[in-house]
Amino acid sequence: MNRTMQCILITLCILALAGAAAAGSAETGYFNVDRDFYPYYPSLIKWNKSNAGFTEPVVCAGCHPQQYEEWTGSVHALAFQDPIYQGELNKGFEAVGHEVTRQCEGCHSPAGVVTGEIKGPGLTGLSPMALAGVSCDICHSISGVTHWQTPTHEPENGSFILTPGVDTKDGVQLVKRGPMKPSEGCGGGFHECVESPLHQQSDFCASCHDVYHYDSHFPLEMTYLEWKHGPYAQKGIMCQDCHMVDTDTFIKTADSFTKPERTQYRHVFSGANYLLYFLGEAAAKKSGDKKLATNMKQKFDMAVAKLKAAADLELLPLYRNGTLSEVKVRVKNIRAGHNLPTSLTNVRQMWLEVTARDAGGAMVLTSGGLDNAGVLLPETRIFNSDGMGTDFHFAIDPWIVTSFSRHDTIPPRGYKDATFGVAPSKKQGAVTVEARLRYRQADQKVARKLLAEVPKDIDLEKIYGLKEVPTLPVVDMVVKKASFTSRQQ
Repeated sequence: MNRTMQCILITLCILALAGAAAAGSAETGYFNVDRDFYPYYPSLIKWNKSNAGFTEPVVCAGCHPQQYEEWTGSVHALAFQDPIYQGELNKGFEAVGHEVTRQCEGCHSPAGVVTGEIKGPGLTGLSPMALAGVSCDICHSISGVTHWQTPTHEPENGSFILTPGVDTKDGVQLVKRGPMKPSEGCGGGFHECVESPLHQQSDFCASCHDVYHYDSHFPLEMTYLEWKHGPYAQKGIMCQDCHMVDTDTFIKTADSFTKPERTQYRHVFSGANYLLYFLGEAAAKKSGDKKLATNMKQKFDMAVAKLKAAADLELLPLYRNGTLSEVKVRVKNIRAGHNLPTSLTNVRQMWLEVTARDAGGAMVLTSGGLDNAGVLLPETRIFNSDGMGTDFHFAIDPWIVTSFSRHDTIPPRGYKDATFGVAPSKKQGAVTVEARLRYRQADQKVARKLLAEVPKDIDLEKIYGLKEVPTLPVVDMVVKKASFTSRQQ
């Protein structure tokens, strides 16, 4: 081989290797992160820093007592102090460190993150503002979002901009934003009022209700995307229209696709996290705060009522050769604007328990249930997800889960069918079927593990009166009965 040919071959090999390297780089670097643009990464909060500080909720209460009362005890108010969250945060902190868990802190206590006050799990030494979680001043200081600039070009991990105020030639001017045109004298000289159309949109909520893996940017929670790709978004029904109203208004809005009246909105932020209200009520009773305990019980009842209103069941008989052989249970999402369940779907549990008896009372079908330890029985028909890590093995911790091996949730106004075999009837006649759609926020073992991981400064017995992990409340979302003849005429 002559020298010229050798040079040509060497050049071609170099070009091929360069091309392969470029291809590999493009694949592994698909989700690019601008660390200068997002200084709190993996939290994607941005802070227009000035001499304007954040305002504690108790200050807001002076002029807005009703809104303060509604917010108190809400999931937003308790977002950072939630013991389940703190257990998970502590577990993650020990596993991967603060550079990763800051992602969670960004949405659970935005002020605590941008000011640098929060440096890990626990509550000791934190200011009332940091402990207040998602408080009045957080939401009303949001001046914009950076959804398009995120690594996925979608809302994720706190992709909002905080601007609590500005510096002027006359000093600091606090600026608060809301959905309505400010009335004359709004702010009473304490802050300026600005109308913000963003506060009426689901994009406002999206920043913290789409949660992606800190590195792979896989959507662990996609509540906003579920809504965006469904009929409620198409009809202009926003998150606020269901989660900031009472139960009756929610039902009307979800059924008719009509927005609530302005006077019907409340700062309750009611969703399916009834476990937090359950624990919060226990803490209020332990501290002797009867008013707060009543507040928490009301929020618990509202969360359960909305959960029960979200779904329905339909029971259908299936015959083979004239004999009842199977029962089809259709599970319908009739009112949730996102999937059922939503949020951390690899932790949430929604399942069916189905029984049937023949005309003589003999059991001809039984499926689903909990054992004595509070664990779902094998083969229970469940609607949720299974997470897996980069090794494609089962995983549940959010810093490990980079994809779902199974994702089985029900879209808005959609349904899924489950079919159950029926044994031959010993006595011919009517077969009575009962189906229950049940829900809880986590497996009993998961809750036990997370509560065991709470930081040392959170004394569960002293704060909540818990000497052991309680049995997690289970909600019967729907109970439906029907009778079918064992043989077709």
